[in-house]
Amino acid sequence: MALPNLEDYFPDWKEREALAEAMIPTIGRLYRKNVVAYCYGRALYNQSVIQIMKTHRYVRQVAHNELSEFESYPILDALSQLDLGPCHIDVGKLATRYMEESEGNGIDPVAFVRRECAEVIGRHVPPLQRPQDIVLYGFGRIGRLLARLLVEKTGGGHQLRLKAIVVRRGGPNDLLKRASLLRRDSVHGAFPGTLRVDEENSCLIANGNVVRVLYADAPDQADYAQYGIKDAIVIDNTGVWRDQDGLGAHLRSPGVAKVILTAPAKGGVKNIVSGVNSNDVDAGDRILGAASCTTNAIVPVMKAVNERYKLVHGHMETVHAYTNDQNLIDNYHKKNRRGRGAPLNMVITETGASSAVTELLPELQGKLTGNAIRVPTPNVSLAILNLTLAEDVTVAGVNDFLRNAALHSSLQRQIDYTEASDVVSSDFVGNRHACIVDGGATLSKDNRAVLYVWYDNEFGYACQVVRVVQKWAGISYPLIPKDVVQQGF
Repeated sequence: MALPNLEDYFPDWKEREALAEAMIPTIGRLYRKNVVAYCYGRALYNQSVIQIMKTHRYVRQVAHNELSEFESYPILDALSQLDLGPCHIDVGKLATRYMEESEGNGIDPVAFVRRECAEVIGRHVPPLQRPQDIVLYGFGRIGRLLARLLVEKTGGGHQLRLKAIVVRRGGPNDLLKRASLLRRDSVHGAFPGTLRVDEENSCLIANGNVVRVLYADAPDQADYAQYGIKDAIVIDNTGVWRDQDGLGAHLRSPGVAKVILTAPAKGGVKNIVSGVNSNDVDAGDRILGAASCTTNAIVPVMKAVNERYKLVHGHMETVHAYTNDQNLIDNYHKKNRRGRGAPLNMVITETGASSAVTELLPELQGKLTGNAIRVPTPNVSLAILNLTLAEDVTVAGVNDFLRNAALHSSLQRQIDYTEASDVVSSDFVGNRHACIVDGGATLSKDNRAVLYVWYDNEFGYACQVVRVVQKWAGISYPLIPKDVVQQGF
């Protein structure tokens, strides 16, 4: 048997690298026209050459196809020749479809994409009639990640626009210290862009976006209208106010139209998990909750599994990164165990996620229990779902179902999937999905299955919040290919 020519690998890599490099300006030009490019649900905009190549590699591994830059570049190049209006285009899925369709008939890429994109050619309808003003109330872990995302998602400027951040004054050099925390993050790295501080006008200028930093001690003490902010959606990421009365105080501030909480809301306020009950958002809603990071992580998987296999009973155990409501060293805490030093201990504590699941999926009422363990890691958590199902299952069958859910279902923005056998928690820092199913860890016996579901409880959750806000603001894009069901951005 002839040995493979190992010298072929390097020239192949350099060719694909050149194609990925050539994609970047095209993707950027499209993005500025609100034409957003993806590859099997993974964003291609604002990505480096290596990131684009790794995305193609991921698709080959998980989708089990031969997609590479050789196949996607001609499709992207053909798209750049069309007069496209605002839309979301999955270049990877278009390329796969083109490969299947063109085999043997030689269809031209430009003719193919012109047919697939017919509904958006020449359709220059902006995502919104006017940009949606956004205010961040609070600037902690989630608030700063939301700021990064909102600045990144500015696009052509016709979508969400971060206009202000509201905090309590912390002391001298407050603005500089806030900017420093946004500029450098111990977990998520450097701010992806440029950041200037305008102390005279109390502004941060992030990638050209002018963001005012305002000071207030309560939700109804800020006057946004005086800064030209109108009909704003306030994202309250303090967690201090959680019910209708507390969150409703925001609505008394001039310039505010709506408010959403980045925590589980109480007292009858709707909790929305993007991709699961997004359609429950009504035009008349003025206050919403975005549920918890754990609820966002487990509900998409529970929904998918229950619809396919029917859940008889389940127990959820969350191995959760420590958070700043715990103590750095042993000290008084109102919770029984959370007073012990977070970096030194595994801490058993309660979670409301299992009961929150039944709020979102009433058909699971009485079928779930749950608990949590806080562990000495700063970010990325793991939900272990021990499920009893209505039918016998196999590891291969469950994994194949969840892999397809991650690639092709309406939950592809929420559910990610990996088959890598060596992944650990830090590998998922910055993952934009609500959760990542670890197929290599799945267990099954008869009608019982155990699923291991990772989630970036900071960044992945922040992405989910932004998706809800986009939906609430009325941002809606035509989706290409037409049969690709996508949620959010």
